[in-house]
Amino acid sequence: MTVEENKRLVRRFYQEIDEGNVDAMDELVAEDYKDHSPPPFPGFADGREGIKQAIRLFWEATPGTHDIEDQIAEGDKVVTRLTARGVHEKDLPGIPATGKSVTMTGTVIHRIEDGRLAEKWSDKDLLGLMQQLGVIPTPDEAAG
Repeated sequence: MTVEENKRLVRRFYQEIDEGNVDAMDELVAEDYKDHSPPPFPGFADGREGIKQAIRLFWEATPGTHDIEDQIAEGDKVVTRLTARGVHEKDLPGIPATGKSVTMTGTVIHRIEDGRLAEKWSDKDLLGLMQQLGVIPTPDEAAG
């Protein structure tokens, strides 16, 4: 695949997530997918099944969108800087629904193999997300 095809694959991946289309992962993600930065909750399976579980969890709890801010590709890797937005409508593990709007930024590297996403590394603003959900106090709240 060309770097442009790889970028389109990653963009489609996020589009399918935004539409709640978990079944599309069978086409887009390798069965032995390796997530080097899994969600911060225990209990996810390895491989494609794990990504499907994560999508279901987050789609049901915080439906929203991914806005791709930048995308750079070279060889078999695509780097995407994005902003995810949603509303915390249902419980996440250990975090009761708040009804709050949440925003999280992230930078994700996907490696593509045989036309499918094979590996992922990411750096997400999980601290900011946990502060928005009230799990961790902001510096202002901590100062009292």
